[in-house]
Amino acid sequence: MENEKRLGGADFMRAVACLMVLAHHLALRMDFNKIPPTLDLTFMLARFGNHGVSVFFVLSGFLLSRPFWLALDRAQPLPSLKIYTMRRAARILPGFWVALTVGFVLSFTIYEFPLDGELIGRYVAGFFLMSQWHWRTFFPVQGDGPLWSIPFETTCYVLLPIGFLLLFHATPRSRSVLVSRLLWIGIIAAALVGHWLVVSYLPTDNIGKGWQYGFEGGAKEWMPRYNPIGFFAIFAIGALAAGIQTILPARRSAIYDVIGALMIVMGAWQLPHSIGGPAEGYAWLGIPYQFPLLPLAAAVALCVLPQSVFLGRVVDFSLIRYVATVSFGVYIWQDIVLTLMKTLFPWTFGTGSDDVLGGWITSSLVAILIIFAIGTFSYFCLERPIIRWARTREQATRTMPTSDKKAAQGKPLGGR
Repeated sequence: MENEKRLGGADFMRAVACLMVLAHHLALRMDFNKIPPTLDLTFMLARFGNHGVSVFFVLSGFLLSRPFWLALDRAQPLPSLKIYTMRRAARILPGFWVALTVGFVLSFTIYEFPLDGELIGRYVAGFFLMSQWHWRTFFPVQGDGPLWSIPFETTCYVLLPIGFLLLFHATPRSRSVLVSRLLWIGIIAAALVGHWLVVSYLPTDNIGKGWQYGFEGGAKEWMPRYNPIGFFAIFAIGALAAGIQTILPARRSAIYDVIGALMIVMGAWQLPHSIGGPAEGYAWLGIPYQFPLLPLAAAVALCVLPQSVFLGRVVDFSLIRYVATVSFGVYIWQDIVLTLMKTLFPWTFGTGSDDVLGGWITSSLVAILIIFAIGTFSYFCLERPIIRWARTREQATRTMPTSDKKAAQGKPLGGR
């Protein structure tokens, strides 16, 4: 969120989610049958780092909804959806499209998948952010699994302003602080009903189902419990937290430090709580990643850390801010690096070595350096320039005289 006031704890949550997902993908490269008994728990916890995806969705809902809540409570018009769309597109699409295209090219070159209609169809569906609706296209490319979540999140970007349109067009009485938050809880409930309907009435068949059949088999295993409506419920919990945070007294209090620390512990506890169950951490209504306890813990922490006396500032130290800054690039490039390393150098991550753990540690450290180097390059050379360009366009739109705006929109100067 460039050039905007930082909210205490937001960088911490973003960095933690990023590192959790990275730890998850590194752990998958380890032969679990050769883990020393003293490290069993460590690798088990790392295996559940995929739960960081839930934290990402909560954080996005929290940050993106704040301008809507502030405008609603001040009886101002709905924030510009044109600017909202421009900001989201500038932040997500350039990096996503580049990683998607690189992953697509690697699919039929290095990984030698046939360049057929199915592979092309998956890429096209991902490019237009429509891959989330069917198991065939769920993973847009081979060798970059995390890209599945970007179209899921863009669905949430669309549903968020639709939810707020309902609130902004409600009766003035319904726009009160309390009632508007209760109405948002109703939107979360509606999303949960939608998720239940998808899970109940759109099951996948058992033909070719399972991770032993590759990405498409894994997608059939995940769906329909992985669906955009259920993930919007996670996203909307973050939005509700923002609605509460914006009405909290501005005065800092140590009680928020206590609540924030408890929520961080509660969220962290969901990882060992997942041990013994599915790797996806399916919970209430079959929603993954320990729903709703993990999203609620992240949401409450985001809600209180900006008003904390000590904790919100301590957790956002310089290294955490750096990880948060480059987190998107790290997220979309990590699986490309890890899969490419394993393909080009089969002996990496301890494979075939007498010292499996030592080989895995060495390869992981090399991979982390490469991933963060690419993530840093992606942010400073691709993402940030596009973000700044979009902001200049945004400023130009805001400062344009009314007559010029109407002319640009093709409207007559004297009428509607």
